[in-house]
Amino acid sequence: MNANKRPVWEKGAWLFLAVVLVGALTVLNAVPASANDRMEATQIVEKSCMTFSNFMSDEHMGAFKDFVKDAKALVIVPEFLKGAFVVGASGGNAIAMVRNEKTGRWSEPAFYTIGGASIGFQIGGESSEVVLLAMTQRGVSALMGNSFKLGADAGIAAGPVGMGAQAATANLSADILSFSRSKGLYGGISLDGSVVAVREALNHAYYGIEASPTDILVRHQVKNPQTACLFQGLKRVAEVKTNPSM
Repeated sequence: MNANKRPVWEKGAWLFLAVVLVGALTVLNAVPASANDRMEATQIVEKSCMTFSNFMSDEHMGAFKDFVKDAKALVIVPEFLKGAFVVGASGGNAIAMVRNEKTGRWSEPAFYTIGGASIGFQIGGESSEVVLLAMTQRGVSALMGNSFKLGADAGIAAGPVGMGAQAATANLSADILSFSRSKGLYGGISLDGSVVAVREALNHAYYGIEASPTDILVRHQVKNPQTACLFQGLKRVAEVKTNPSM
């Protein structure tokens, strides 16, 4: 039978089957995507634990250790990638945690991405571990929106290296301080103009429910036992702050 002369009901049947098949494939593809988000979120937390441990055990990060004791929030970027060929691009995934000033309790992590661009003659690429410390309430408040721009919505400055906090505090009034480690190089990193945006899919995948940054960072409405490694690292900070001689 000529394909063009097939009965209308037969063409309708094929159309129905096509719609069902497309719908089935959509559902099947949605499941791995959710699983991938959950795996990615878990890996980011694990890498963030390692990064924070690296910063706290590094003898060159004395200033960081001084400032983290009084930080109101922190943002950990375990792999901040910077690649360039004339036009530079940088960025990475991040987690943020906020400290309750009354109880000293730290929140579960919320997931973000951070990225920026620059223009100029540059070539090559590098990967760094980066930690941002929010030292003011304005720095904390910026984390509650869906996105914000460093330098505009919250002031940022490179954290000092090779000196204690007492010696550096007089010259620093930024909302956020940035610290980085890269192949034996230490220091602040210029993130002025970079955009920090919430990764809603990862927040959903990690906690199993829809949760805004405020739900996670302030209201403490979610919990995931895989965050334990971060809490253990931050507990060390509290112990050092309580017992300066340690």
